[in-house]
Amino acid sequence: MSQNNKAIAIFSIPVIVAALGYFVDIYDLLLFSIIRVKSLKSMGLPDDLIKSDGARIISYQMWGLLIGGIVWGMMGDKKGRLSVLFGSILLYSLANIANGFVQTVDQYVMCRFIAGIGLAGELGAGITLVSELIPKEKRGVATSVVAGIGLTGAVVAYFISQSFDWRTCYYIGGGMGLLLLALRVSVYESGMFKDVQKEAVQKGNFLMFFTKKARAKKYILAILIGLPTWYVIGILITFSKEFGKAFGIAEEIQPAKAVMFAYVFISIADLGIGLLSQALKSRKKALYIFYGFTIISIILYFQQYNGTANQMYAACAFAGFATGFWAIFVTMAAEHFGTNLRATAATTVPNMVRGSLPLMLFLFEKLQGNYSYIVAAEITGAIVMGISIIAALMTEETFGKDLNFLEE
Repeated sequence: MSQNNKAIAIFSIPVIVAALGYFVDIYDLLLFSIIRVKSLKSMGLPDDLIKSDGARIISYQMWGLLIGGIVWGMMGDKKGRLSVLFGSILLYSLANIANGFVQTVDQYVMCRFIAGIGLAGELGAGITLVSELIPKEKRGVATSVVAGIGLTGAVVAYFISQSFDWRTCYYIGGGMGLLLLALRVSVYESGMFKDVQKEAVQKGNFLMFFTKKARAKKYILAILIGLPTWYVIGILITFSKEFGKAFGIAEEIQPAKAVMFAYVFISIADLGIGLLSQALKSRKKALYIFYGFTIISIILYFQQYNGTANQMYAACAFAGFATGFWAIFVTMAAEHFGTNLRATAATTVPNMVRGSLPLMLFLFEKLQGNYSYIVAAEITGAIVMGISIIAALMTEETFGKDLNFLEE
């Protein structure tokens, strides 16, 4: 295939549609973090309940992602990548429209849980489809395009939240999802998936990850290397308002603005890491470089005592850039496993990482019994980074791997 044809492949209809799907997915996924304070305050909650109930709502959304990741992943290998792209977006679009009508915290929790189940399918199915359709030499760049464009959904969510009521923001998210369904008609199914349908092998069996020691190790490591992304997004950035108070920052921090700045730079980094991986001809080397950025960003985040709001937003922006390795991490998950388990892996792995947030929040809250709010967060971050670094060292390289193989 010529260089010109490869360039066309990278920006082909499946790549663009997958990117737009992830755009809507991220808009809906991060919308609660952006309008958490505004929406809960409008429902009459005081600051202490905005903090505790906010953590409960986002935890249920993440549990939904965890459950949905398994369901959609198995469906992607059994019924096809496109079935997931259609089904998941329909579910989370309807859930988000319903979210605009909630009147109680419990209703809010239920809508975010159902939306989480739907949101779980979009990225994994999209990355799997793109990975199987794009030449292996350009696979990392194509998946970075999907992530880079998709992650700007959080930025758009911020600006929409500044112009519309929080309920309208949910209606807009649901409406965009339903409009996206029309674009799905132009996307074709992966040839690798069609070929594997003829094979007498198990397809989409989640338990297969644990039937062989080597495969179980690959799967667990694939999850652990992504943990820092949701420590940063789910704790440091989502609760930037509370950290601002703990740091003694006089001006109140707006979490919506913190999320927006973080995702502008996450999007830039996710595009860049694909090119970096391509230049280094290694997924792991690119990951190590961004781990280094992540450690530096966490250290700088906790050096804001008596700082300013602008310093906090700058710290969130840098932390976002540093954790912009989501595309490579999910691509590695897809590359580790055979065609009959690939969608299950690529869909469950990122959602296992998202689903780990409640455990991180649990650790963070328990540590507050013995330490200050800031020190508890620092210890949580140190544990998360330590686990991920060890996992990355034990993970095998997948750059340029031929994906036309099966798991037995």
